[in-house]
Amino acid sequence: MSISVLILTKNEAANLPRCLESVAWSDDIVVLDSGSTDGTVEIARAFGAKVFHRAFDDEATQRAYSLTLPFKHHWVYNPDADEVATVGLRDEMLAAVAAPDRAEVAYQCRFRNMFMGRWLRYSSLYPTWVIRLFRPDRMRFERQINLRYVADGPVGALESHFEHHSFNNGLDAWFDKHNRYSSGEARESLASLANSRVAWRSLVDFRPSRARDRRRALKELSFRMPMRPMLRFLYMYLWRGGVLDGIPGFHYCAMVSVYEYMIVLKMLELRRRAAGKPL
Repeated sequence: MSISVLILTKNEAANLPRCLESVAWSDDIVVLDSGSTDGTVEIARAFGAKVFHRAFDDEATQRAYSLTLPFKHHWVYNPDADEVATVGLRDEMLAAVAAPDRAEVAYQCRFRNMFMGRWLRYSSLYPTWVIRLFRPDRMRFERQINLRYVADGPVGALESHFEHHSFNNGLDAWFDKHNRYSSGEARESLASLANSRVAWRSLVDFRPSRARDRRRALKELSFRMPMRPMLRFLYMYLWRGGVLDGIPGFHYCAMVSVYEYMIVLKMLELRRRAAGKPL
């Protein structure tokens, strides 16, 4: 049994070659493109990938559609174009799907967030667990912003990592993306404050299989804390040891705190507009 690879793209010419090289072991690479104009499609086809097209409307719908594509194998590895699968992860994934007594329908793994040529070991809040290997017929998605993968069945954990090169497209691309994300986060933050409660038990559950629930509870808690941007910076840079990541760690923590500040300001804007007040 082998593994198909699924990559969603939009103008990923700077990232895609390295991503494709890292999954060259698969005999079924599928690319779903949403209108690239920078040579992304040509790069994918030259590598031998099967390319499909769909206009982008929102991430949840796009990824749900991607699960309906014709895959050669029952298992799919789904990296983003700026991710690089390590040899260790490849070997562990192939062994996992070949296990005859396997109950899992998906596997999560950790990643090393890379910035300015180094791994942000501390300021990136490592380890963050994300689902990347799954049975497409047992997977669905929740949320429009910072999508949440939900598996219909047991989820396992892999020990190996992939590398995440989220700044390869430049800082302009990072800020543009997070400007868009902050608008959705502001709306979801207000909805959470109105309708949700903090899952306190999840905050102290450190099992890898519950990592996503713990992060969700931390997020719910952050919605309710004053001076959220400053606290986020202090938490990442001092409490979690981002200072040990050197200059890249400082810059990364500062950028994330700016992102949090954008969310707070947009929440204020939404509240004022709902009350008929000027901004």
